[in-house]
Amino acid sequence: MDTFTGTAIAVHAVAASLVVLLGPVNIFRRRKDSAHKAIGRSWVVSMYFVCVSGMCIYTLTGGFTIFHALAIFTFCTTTFGVYNIRRGRVRAHIGNMVGSYIGSLVAGAYAAIVPERAIPQLAVNNPAVLWTAVGGVVLAATCWVAFVLARFGRTAVPDPVPVGDGEAPRGQASTAA
Repeated sequence: MDTFTGTAIAVHAVAASLVVLLGPVNIFRRRKDSAHKAIGRSWVVSMYFVCVSGMCIYTLTGGFTIFHALAIFTFCTTTFGVYNIRRGRVRAHIGNMVGSYIGSLVAGAYAAIVPERAIPQLAVNNPAVLWTAVGGVVLAATCWVAFVLARFGRTAVPDPVPVGDGEAPRGQASTAA
């Protein structure tokens, strides 16, 4: 394996691990605040690294495979998710991002359970390297989430006041008599 391919595989593995670890933080947090945006941006950058680095891993497969097509598809769905939230299309954003996340889980499961793939081979041949890398990525993701939540978690977007109960939205006069 040449240096370029080895680097692409390392970048791919670390970025994919971050995608898997950061995804649930944004999916399951109730508040969609500044922390959601910061973690989401980190997740998108990680997903782009996964897709681009995946396209660089040709020497293992000998050519273009279904995984390269899925990398292109995921790059597009992630980009559509960013586009949709910038246009205020929250449901489409959620669909794109959760769909991309689920796809990454399926691909990750495949990479982890098929014996011929790199992860199971590393687990058998050099488990210390595998678990050190896993621990390092988990620690990095945990520190990043803790930092973001400490820094931005308190600056939540205020909940809107429900309209129709006699109280006007903030900044507007009430028309209720």
